Amino acid sequence: MIDTRNPPPLPEPFATPPRRRATLLASALLLAAALGVLLGASVGSTGWDSVWQMRRDDAAWQIVMHIRLPRTLGAWLAGALLGLAGAVAQGLFRNPLADPFLLGSASGAALAVALAFALMAPDGSGAALATAPPLARLGLTGAAFAGALLGVLLALLLAQGAQQTLRLLLAGVVVGYVLGALRDLLTLAQPDVLQALQGFMLGITGFVGWTACAVMAGVLAPLLLAAWALARALDALSLGEATAQSLGLPLAPLRLLLIGVLALATGTAVAQTGLIGFVGLAAPHLVRGLARCTHGPLLLLSAMAGGLLLMAADIAARILIAPQELPVGVLTAGFGGLYLLWLMHRASRWSARA
Repeated sequence: MIDTRNPPPLPEPFATPPRRRATLLASALLLAAALGVLLGASVGSTGWDSVWQMRRDDAAWQIVMHIRLPRTLGAWLAGALLGLAGAVAQGLFRNPLADPFLLGSASGAALAVALAFALMAPDGSGAALATAPPLARLGLTGAAFAGALLGVLLALLLAQGAQQTLRLLLAGVVVGYVLGALRDLLTLAQPDVLQALQGFMLGITGFVGWTACAVMAGVLAPLLLAAWALARALDALSLGEATAQSLGLPLAPLRLLLIGVLALATGTAVAQTGLIGFVGLAAPHLVRGLARCTHGPLLLLSAMAGGLLLMAADIAARILIAPQELPVGVLTAGFGGLYLLWLMHRASRWSARA
């Protein structure tokens, strides 16, 4: 008789393939990221060969080292933050359609940036920042980060903590609508703000420099460690809140920690690149389709997949209408929408066969 409390281990051929697939996927994502960095350093409005001209051309060196390379690495880091946040959000809310902006961070960031534009000098140069209110003195990056965190905090206050997942989810939706309405009222009162805000709303990676890369890398590294430490809590939550409570997990503190990871990752990415949608939603789906794994590897692989997705979109944005560029958020939204339609079509075909 088999002891169901201590089942025998699976044979090696059946136990290793999921782990092996996750390892192969991680290797493939790393290789693709390295090739993407090389391609991103080579692609721009001035041509494709700046990398090969670096040794004998100072202009090519400046273009690669101070524009293209930090922009490409910054796109990967921002995508990794969004991919990590998306995987955390989907695990926390137990909803495959959850994305990093679900708790009002996007609306809060957009409202704060709109306020910062309104408080700056009329010409948008920021010449009056020394005498401006504190929000304007933060700059656009600081305002976006503060607004994203404010949106999440408002959702927590409205939900009266993090005890109930559904209540928190509804609070995030309400906060998003309210802050979005306030932003629209502000742009109606000051139409010039809308034009200045357009680039932030569409998402742009063209102004990412080495400082922004250092900030995102400095945030991503500890968040990955924190997410890895909280992965078992997400595994338990995936079985249901009742099951997680029966295992003795303190759900409210764990939710707050996971929301902190989600908010910091989203706020940091939004502050540097604006609102870029579908990366955080699509990256975990891609990983789940290629490798079945627990939340520990899923979080890391989702970060890597998100980085690769945004970096590829950034490179495509430079190429499609060169020498001009498309906003990278437009590409991610378009391709993300097509990807979701494909997933819906595939799911409907499988259900029809069943």
